[in-house]
Amino acid sequence: MNIGSLLPRHARYRPEHLAFVVGKERLNFLELNSRVNRLSNALLDSGIRKGQKMATVLPNCEELMLLYWAAAKTGIVIVPGSPLLQASGLATLLRDSDTEVVFADAEFAETLNNIKNELPAIQDEHWILLGESKINSGFKKYSDFIAEASKDEPPDAQLCDDDVYNIMYSSGTTGAPKGIVHTHYVRANYCTHFASAWRMTPESIVLHAGAIVFNGAMLDLMPWMFLGATYILHHYFDAGAVLAAVEKEKVTHMVMVPAQITALLNHPDFDAEKLRSLEMLQNVGAPLLLEYKHKLNEILPGIFYELYGVTEGFFSHLDRDDALRKVGSVGAAPPFIDIKVLRENGEECKAGEVGEICGRGPMMMSGYYKQPELTKKTIVKGWLHSGDLGYLDEDGFLFLVDRVKDMIISGGVNVFPKDIEEVIIQHPAVAEVSVFGVPDKKWGETPIAAIIFHHAQKLSQDELIKWTNERVDAKFQRIAAVVIYDSFPRNVAGKTLKREMRDSYINK
Repeated sequence: MNIGSLLPRHARYRPEHLAFVVGKERLNFLELNSRVNRLSNALLDSGIRKGQKMATVLPNCEELMLLYWAAAKTGIVIVPGSPLLQASGLATLLRDSDTEVVFADAEFAETLNNIKNELPAIQDEHWILLGESKINSGFKKYSDFIAEASKDEPPDAQLCDDDVYNIMYSSGTTGAPKGIVHTHYVRANYCTHFASAWRMTPESIVLHAGAIVFNGAMLDLMPWMFLGATYILHHYFDAGAVLAAVEKEKVTHMVMVPAQITALLNHPDFDAEKLRSLEMLQNVGAPLLLEYKHKLNEILPGIFYELYGVTEGFFSHLDRDDALRKVGSVGAAPPFIDIKVLRENGEECKAGEVGEICGRGPMMMSGYYKQPELTKKTIVKGWLHSGDLGYLDEDGFLFLVDRVKDMIISGGVNVFPKDIEEVIIQHPAVAEVSVFGVPDKKWGETPIAAIIFHHAQKLSQDELIKWTNERVDAKFQRIAAVVIYDSFPRNVAGKTLKREMRDSYINK
């Protein structure tokens, strides 16, 4: 299964079909294939070869999409980096992934210039900038990089199932970054599984307004290319622009995080009648609040889908036909995927009994990049342990209860409290810190820091928030508030009870 074969196939058999829309560009499959070929050949001309790593630090743009499919054709492994990463987190991601070429927006030139000396594996001619920058020395313009490259098909990379397509980083931060490795086989299964689950066809029109550097974007990006449908990419999320585009372009399929769905429903221009072309509105990242589920199912019946999944390799989905009878569930396992819920002793839970959600199937990661021990702890006897708590009802539908690993999901991004705690504890006034997430109408969840100060220390909450948010590795790690404790609630073993602090904060 070589996903790089998909685009040239559509260019040959459906050349005039509208393939990709971004900004003012409207490319058919022949045109899209030509641009991907040019970039693919430029990469090969620069000396980068199959199996080597290329990282991106780009917002949604045409070039990022071209890089995804150039990677698919050449076997060069793409490592998407979040544009929200700050210098330390970005340096860690590039170093850990063994990146040898970087494509970045020009606004990151200063940040990249400050960390270049830490990354000797990346040569000057392999720092590629899109757009205009005041710093030109040590960087190459994207336009110059592709200028002399051929638009013909690149040489056959002889790709097969086990060849690596991408490394998706869970957070890209300093503590212990986890690079999740996906092969062509895994991504081919994204193509077929999600095309089926979303009832997509070659005539489907996908609109994606969220960042495509996160794995959730692959839920509609891969089936789009598999089927040869149409994909509309917005540079950033704007609820009004999305509503207008759905009406104008007759969009059929959208994947969104809860914050985006609620923004649509609450927008003054929202009019259900103008959205009748929609066949699917799929929620991912965190469960959508019941209030909004009920509203959506009432005004736009028959289009709501919900997904629970882990980037490492399995998912459940709530089908549109089950959205009413199984409200609150995150769905059932699709064909070829198995899900079970386990007790701490490894025994399988009974229906309705809460335990750890585990799964297996053809979308399983190869492992965490360069972390075999962590991989062994996560995949046990062929079952991937999610670290999330949930239960299966009598019908086999999954209900998500809590997250064992205390992960916070903010705007669809996985945020790990420990990464933030490691920063805060460096402040001389802080004796102990515990970070937890609380519900947030805009982002789904937002981080809160509980603090115990050293005796006789005087520091305002605002001062600590400012100090912390200037030092975390990424914007999505910024804390929203500080709560001061004399002592943390703990269990008999001395473990800090984050859930009690979270509940106390919510109910104060």
